[in-house]
Amino acid sequence: MAMLIRKLESIASLSDEQRQAIERLPLRTHTLAARQDIVRDGDKPGHCCLILDGWACRYKLLGDGRRQIFSFHIPGDVPDLQSLHIHTMDHSLATMTKATVALIPHESLHELTLRHPDLGTLFWRETLIDAAIFREWMVGLGRRSAFEHMAHLFCELYLTLQAVGLAENYRCRLPIAQLDLGDALGLTSVHVNRVLRDMRGRALITLRSQTLVIEAWEELVRIAQFDPTYLNLERRAAA
Repeated sequence: MAMLIRKLESIASLSDEQRQAIERLPLRTHTLAARQDIVRDGDKPGHCCLILDGWACRYKLLGDGRRQIFSFHIPGDVPDLQSLHIHTMDHSLATMTKATVALIPHESLHELTLRHPDLGTLFWRETLIDAAIFREWMVGLGRRSAFEHMAHLFCELYLTLQAVGLAENYRCRLPIAQLDLGDALGLTSVHVNRVLRDMRGRALITLRSQTLVIEAWEELVRIAQFDPTYLNLERRAAA
């Protein structure tokens, strides 16, 4: 539960009692291969999924097989927290890399929030931040150029990774294939490759062996018009 606690502490303070209550939650862990569905569109899960290791994404498939990714998830995230109250999934959650996940029964989470209302408020806050991230992604899809949109995504991912101790010195692991970037940004793989090449050519980033290095943070922020307020992070050393 350490990663969940670290994630929650990136947006609020936790008491010792709250940490202990979270640590007592029952869970079942599973190790999954890359590109494997954890929960599918139309499922009615009885648990929430905590990412312990690896990366995941939420996505929707159209009838002809086209895919829209609308969020990436890292260790500490509970991507399907909304399933506590919305019982039928309207999208799918899948691993992007080999991943270890923990399944937490809905009943246990309901009991936790009844016994510790402040934790219920904190989970609600996390869901609202999730909605704020969706709004930024909508702006990116509708109004930002491909270059601005990708720059904004890299800024967002770096800060969220940094907040849980998975990034530092403007360097982080980024195990996202160009196909996945395209499905998140609404671009073809060819267009993604062109934007990445332009970013490297302008000495903004390097991306090699699944490692992103932001070479010019302030310039990337300027180009993306990136304002991290929507992330509501309490730990934001790079901003």
